[in-house]
Amino acid sequence: MTNGVIHDLGYQRYTGQRLDRGYAVRSLYWHSLRSAFGIGRGAKAKVFPWLVTGLVAAVAIVVTAIRAVLGEPVLGYLAFPDAVFMLLVLFCAVAAPELVSRDLHSGVLPLYFSRPLRRTDYAFAKLAALVTAVWLVLAGSLLVMFLGGAFGTDRIGEVWPELGDFARGLGYAAITATVFGALAILAASLIARRTVAAGVIVALFLATMPVVGVLDPGGGHLPAGEAGRHLARMVNPSTLVHGVRDWLFHRDTLELGGFGPLYLVVAVGLVGLTVGLLLLRYRRVSR
Repeated sequence: MTNGVIHDLGYQRYTGQRLDRGYAVRSLYWHSLRSAFGIGRGAKAKVFPWLVTGLVAAVAIVVTAIRAVLGEPVLGYLAFPDAVFMLLVLFCAVAAPELVSRDLHSGVLPLYFSRPLRRTDYAFAKLAALVTAVWLVLAGSLLVMFLGGAFGTDRIGEVWPELGDFARGLGYAAITATVFGALAILAASLIARRTVAAGVIVALFLATMPVVGVLDPGGGHLPAGEAGRHLARMVNPSTLVHGVRDWLFHRDTLELGGFGPLYLVVAVGLVGLTVGLLLLRYRRVSR
């Protein structure tokens, strides 16, 4: 017979309020959104996301300053997301692995929940957080451009067209953020090492660029024919949303032929497929 002793370590049952599952999802979303910018973490985690955000804002400030000098815009709201495309890719490459690869590597969530969290809740919260973060990076800079344009007008009536252009820019920023965020979070969810995941995300956006160049040489020989030239830009995520923008907002920077609606269908289908694969991925995560 052993002389066992029971020690009271002071453990107690949770007696606080048990909020619903929606509150848990919102808490994870808010925590993830803050994590995308390194908020709540050390200085090292803030450097790169805020550096990229600052560079995007710097582009907007320069564009606004040039407009104030020349009296006319050199870069519109709808063209701004394309101008900072590479910076957005770098932001996704940093933020997406921060949101999901860390959890996969450690097998531990950063929050305690008083109610169980479903795998789909986790996936949707992470996806929404990254999409929101990318949109905020663009929206903040677009707001700078709008304020510069609005205060530079001579008459109050000129503000309303400016506001309409600004709203369209925010809409296109949402489309860009959704497509980029969905692809990036899916790629990051497959790789536990953040550095590897970041490289894969950059490659995902850049690897198809040469394919677009081959199929659409821009006035030269057209190996894929005229229809292939019009469809070529669906291959790359950046040029895909570019085509969606041209069709939705009646711009003609790309030659889409009669395939404008197809660009929107492909973009919606790509996001749907990505979300489906993301949910399937987390259904198979063992821990």
